[in-house]
Amino acid sequence: MSLILTSQAQRPNTIADVKRPSANYTPSIWGDHFLSYATMEVDIKLEQHVRQLKEEVKKMLMDPLKSPSQQLNLIDDIQRLGVSYHFKNEIDGILKQIHHNYSYGSEDDLYTTALRFRLLRQQGCNVSCDMFNKFKEGNDQKFKASLLSDVSGLLSLYEATHLRIHGEGILEEALSFTTTHLQSIKHSLSSSLSKEVAHALMQPLRKGINRVEARYYLSIYHERDSHNDTLLTFAKLDFNLVQKIHQKELCEVTRWWKDLDVRNTLPFTRDKATEVYFCWALSVYFEPQYSYARKISSKVTAMASIIDDIYDAHGTFEELELFTEAIQRWDVCAIDPLPDYMKVCYKALLEAYTEIEEQLAKEGKLYRIHYAREAMKKLVESYFLEAKWLHQKHIPIVDEYMALALMTTGYPMLITTSFLGMGDIATQESFEWLATYPRAVKGAAAVCRIMDDIVGHKDEQKREHVTSAVECYMKEYGATEEQAIIELRRKLSDAWKDINESFHPPNVVPRALLTRIINFACVMDVVYKYVDGYSTHDDTVLKDFIVSTLVQPVPV
Repeated sequence: MSLILTSQAQRPNTIADVKRPSANYTPSIWGDHFLSYATMEVDIKLEQHVRQLKEEVKKMLMDPLKSPSQQLNLIDDIQRLGVSYHFKNEIDGILKQIHHNYSYGSEDDLYTTALRFRLLRQQGCNVSCDMFNKFKEGNDQKFKASLLSDVSGLLSLYEATHLRIHGEGILEEALSFTTTHLQSIKHSLSSSLSKEVAHALMQPLRKGINRVEARYYLSIYHERDSHNDTLLTFAKLDFNLVQKIHQKELCEVTRWWKDLDVRNTLPFTRDKATEVYFCWALSVYFEPQYSYARKISSKVTAMASIIDDIYDAHGTFEELELFTEAIQRWDVCAIDPLPDYMKVCYKALLEAYTEIEEQLAKEGKLYRIHYAREAMKKLVESYFLEAKWLHQKHIPIVDEYMALALMTTGYPMLITTSFLGMGDIATQESFEWLATYPRAVKGAAAVCRIMDDIVGHKDEQKREHVTSAVECYMKEYGATEEQAIIELRRKLSDAWKDINESFHPPNVVPRALLTRIINFACVMDVVYKYVDGYSTHDDTVLKDFIVSTLVQPVPV
């Protein structure tokens, strides 16, 4: 990008009389709470007990006498309880065997058929939705009326439909069929089943956050007559053990954030270190082995949030020109022309990346820092182009808007950052693949942009802010707000299909990396379902998620 810069004399470091946009963000609700975990001791006895229970669960999982349907149910429970990361190889082997041995003429009921389909698709197996044809009847090939009394089967099919890809009409029909009937019967079911159906309709498994869903499933699994006490105890203790790891990490991130003194030096920005950690670190990868990756992601995401607020809610256009140029140079010597508040941000950004660079050098993976820096530079370039549109009062057509707005979600940059601390599985080829802006990344970014714009466009337009997808669509097509949102939700559905297709073989990158991309999309489905849960402090749902996953241990 070539920027025309105004002389420093025209732009003093402090401009008291400049009118600036303001989002009026409020201080963090968490205060110093997470700093209290600094002195937390490791519970050796708890770790030993968890290891013992893990071996018992592993024996159950590998029991040769279990039927395929019993294996599927056990794997589903293990995954939903959040402990499948302990048994990755075992689950891979079992599901590959089930896939290899499956006969499309099998007489399995709807529940088992849908469960098998979902688990195999989640695993990246190439399975056809044709297996559901046997549940249709008549000349019009509608789903059988007899299925309406099979609540477990309807619920299993409903969950399976969220793994659909483009062109799977039968799964579109199944989604409509199951949603309609589950909605109509949910209040006539037993209390526990009614809650389970209502939860699934609000939050399908495919689009949920692992830790949130695990905590929820722990609360209902014990009510089932078929529950396994050993598995339940293992899952509870493991959740609490992993929670302690997360608490220590968040303590470190909170200390770093407080040392930046954001509330005083950058009072216009969102004070959200805890929310950043929960949304874009813990929710992307909760597993213990990704501790360093979570800390990297938290710091970079927090810096991106500050930069977003500089472009979105504070900087003048002239200041943003300077800041964009400084980021492209990526050199501490570029700091001098910047206003004081930008100097704080710029210095903190360079220091954060230097810290990452030093660690990557120790691991012999220094090449990764190049991809990380370039992704941040592209994000800032995109922020500046949006600022330019606002400055010029330009309202783009929808396609023009989306091409840029997918970049300004930050997701291409955040996904690249998320790979930095993932060990040997993130090869240089993986980073090269990310740099091509592949379909999976575009899909996650589209989910982010559309959900953000739908819930946030009214608040954003109350202040000086670049137009959203909703306004762009309304202007281009002469549509109402309701019509615009309907069309955007259709695009949202297509974005999820793009993401699901990325799991279909042949896979360019390992499934473990693709899972991070899906998890980024899941964050939006959970946190931005009804409101912008990150930017507002009024969202008690996000607060409750953080309390249940990062504050309160599971009662044992």
